[in-house]
Amino acid sequence: MFISEAYAQAAGAPGANGLMDFLPFILIFVVFYFLLIRPQQKRAKEHKAMVEALKRGDKVITSGGIVAKVTKVIDDEKVELEIAPDVKIQVLRATISQVQGKPAPANDDKK
Repeated sequence: MFISEAYAQAAGAPGANGLMDFLPFILIFVVFYFLLIRPQQKRAKEHKAMVEALKRGDKVITSGGIVAKVTKVIDDEKVELEIAPDVKIQVLRATISQVQGKPAPANDDKK
């Protein structure tokens, strides 16, 4: 007597709200794409172009923090760096994080 009858709400046709159910997920993906994925792809493309353009005499900084000068481009994957006079090391191109360009020539005006 005290219990009332419960009626189910009309849910409509199945799949009618399918797009509306997934709309928040689609919007989240779009936001992630423009805020995270796209800038990362752009940085990766710029780094790849920078590493491919390495040439002899460029002053570089490796990802380990070593400041060196490129003495030889060995192949597509390796370069030879001079970290001190007559101290040369081979590193992978991918480990170079920054190219500072050619060093400025020494100024010998003190003669």
